[in-house]
Amino acid sequence: MATRINKYLSEVGYCSRRAADRLIEEGKVTINGEIPEIGAKVDDGDQVEVKGQKIEKSTIQKKIYLAFNKPVGIVCTTDRRLEPDNVIDFIQYPKRIFPIGRLDKLSEGLIFLTNDGDIVNKILRARNNHEKEYIVSVNRPINSDFIQSMSNGVKILETKTKNCFVKQLGAKKFKIILTQGLNRQIRRMCESLGYRVRSLKRVRIMNIKLDVPIGKYREFTKEELLELNRLLQKSLKTAD
Repeated sequence: MATRINKYLSEVGYCSRRAADRLIEEGKVTINGEIPEIGAKVDDGDQVEVKGQKIEKSTIQKKIYLAFNKPVGIVCTTDRRLEPDNVIDFIQYPKRIFPIGRLDKLSEGLIFLTNDGDIVNKILRARNNHEKEYIVSVNRPINSDFIQSMSNGVKILETKTKNCFVKQLGAKKFKIILTQGLNRQIRRMCESLGYRVRSLKRVRIMNIKLDVPIGKYREFTKEELLELNRLLQKSLKTAD
């Protein structure tokens, strides 16, 4: 049965579908020696190569799901040539994996790494309303107006952020739970209200909580993976 090339590359654990589309656009993927278009399909017996490396379904490996506590200064990218502080070199996992989503260089905390390309869009798409929880410290005292404004949505990037849960934890510290992932969203929200983020830590993604030291990782437990798959059952993803 023919399979779209981006799905094929995600199924063999090479990269996510989104990353596969980028590789195709850059002309780094070939099917039987020819550069395909986005949406091209792979049949049994076709020879697929990425950057000259032959990719076969026989290379499919056990699915890997890691919870990693990213330190400040590490970048969530697989581009090891252009970014020396990339997460892949830092974690040095023995098999090919890639991060799900991003956590900016100045932030720390929970990020998932996997070789399961199909799970990526399900987790990342904002319309699926999957929760991400953060603990944030700012440069000056916050008050009830700040909490209410953050909760009700703030205008950034020519849009208004979705309503979200926000709770004050200290004079300059709060917890926030988001179901969307705009670029540097929390930092931009704070800046729009006249505050500057001093520290930002992600402590939960959906049902997975941060429980390892900074710079360390662990595999999902069987119970966590079962619950994650249950939560993702009705999630939308890129069409096949």
